[in-house]
Amino acid sequence: MIPDLGKYTETVLSAYGISIVLLVALVVLSVMRGRRVRTELKSVEQRMSRDG
Repeated sequence: MIPDLGKYTETVLSAYGISIVLLVALVVLSVMRGRRVRTELKSVEQRMSRDG
């Protein structure tokens, strides 16, 4: 299933690994930021409804 990469096997597979790790980190950070922004928005909306 994995093609024969010869002497470049380690380089190519490590590049794939690093790319996957960075993509997962980007998704996790985006989800965390989205939750934080949603919480802040709810608090602002509550203040606005109380203040008039």
